[in-house]
Amino acid sequence: MGFGTFQALVLAYAGMGQAAEAMEMMLLSFVGPAVQAEWALSSRQESMITSVVFAGMLVGAYTWGIVSDNHGRRKGFLITAICTFSAGFLSALAPNYISLIFLRCLVGVGLGGGPVLSSWFLEFIPAANRGTWMVIFSTFWTLGTVLEASLAWLVMPTLGWRWLPGLSSFPTLFLLIFYKFTPESPRYFCTKGRIDEALSILEKISRLNGAELPSGKLVSDHIYELELDEKNNPSEDTLLLSPTKRNDSPIVSPKNKVSSETQGGLSSLLLLLSPELVRSTLLLWIVFFGNAFSYYGLVLLTSELSIQNSQCDPTSLHSGNSPTTDNNLYIDVLITSFAEFPGLLLAAAIVDRIGRKLSTSTMFFICCIFLLPLMFHQPENITTALLFGARICITGTFTVVYIYAPEIYPTSIRTTGVGVASSVGRIGGIICPMVAYFLLGLLLYSFPLKPRDVN
Repeated sequence: MGFGTFQALVLAYAGMGQAAEAMEMMLLSFVGPAVQAEWALSSRQESMITSVVFAGMLVGAYTWGIVSDNHGRRKGFLITAICTFSAGFLSALAPNYISLIFLRCLVGVGLGGGPVLSSWFLEFIPAANRGTWMVIFSTFWTLGTVLEASLAWLVMPTLGWRWLPGLSSFPTLFLLIFYKFTPESPRYFCTKGRIDEALSILEKISRLNGAELPSGKLVSDHIYELELDEKNNPSEDTLLLSPTKRNDSPIVSPKNKVSSETQGGLSSLLLLLSPELVRSTLLLWIVFFGNAFSYYGLVLLTSELSIQNSQCDPTSLHSGNSPTTDNNLYIDVLITSFAEFPGLLLAAAIVDRIGRKLSTSTMFFICCIFLLPLMFHQPENITTALLFGARICITGTFTVVYIYAPEIYPTSIRTTGVGVASSVGRIGGIICPMVAYFLLGLLLYSFPLKPRDVN
């Protein structure tokens, strides 16, 4: 049926969820320093505001993957949207540090359902154009980061930090408003043997796109048949419509066949570690960990270095301004956020030409080249330029990995596989703020300001 009006609407809805997640993550760069100044928090307490979000995402990514694989994609992202919006909005009303920590952790649990939306979108996209459209889908994340930086610049200097989490929760509210118009994935229905419901959705899609369904019979695949089929061609979708049932399909003995109805969370996890998938799964976990650690490290590093430069500026020291009223903070974050656009273009240019693996390793290497000079003191403009280049590369790797990850898993455990990998990545997100604040504190302790620097 190709890519038509229906897929464009699905892209808009899933993209709105992607932008909402990006906004909730980016606000940590602004809310943390503001709360630290208002409530006189230590650097360790400030880092916890970020770490608990990733801890929640660690739990949520695995949980919502299991829910969506066993109860449907729609139910999965409905629950996550309710959790994210409620906790995000209430964060603006948090009376103290403990309540803010609790609410941001709940936001993280909701944000852990991000892979559910991306998998749902992926299952409506033709396999031939999947790489290109997943890059386009990723642009919504970048739009969310730019929008959040702009919103913070507009709101925080005059209205304070509480307005930012309140306003940032509204994109998730729009997901709930338009939820009733979203269809379930026909591929999910097929894995559950609900052929009539899957066919009904496919017919609606064809009518909206002004196309006809290909002639043939809609068949339901069992999980091991899916594994064998997609293992041979991991970048292509398993056919849902086939003129006849294949007679050359491998025979799976009843004792080895596991129906999707009896799949639980533990069995899904064990399938990820089965002999056919264990190598890919473990390598994917390492890549997700490195990606999350590097990406969120760059996001937090941008705001921290901007604040430290501001504090080392004699004019800023004498004025006594709060770091959140310094325009340089918002300018630096906004500039580096715009770096994600060329990162997406870079990913789109090379992902189908040189492949997923080579694209990822190349951009990881270039990212390291940009980061190495930051081990030594650099002028502010050079620092911003290096962070800009590193952000380009790490955004590209994130994009390619999120294209590659769903392709290596069969439909029946796709969101579980991506969700668990995302959970492992969140461990990197949990550790990153602690490492960043520890190293920055060590640096400032080792190289204190000299008296002449502030005269």
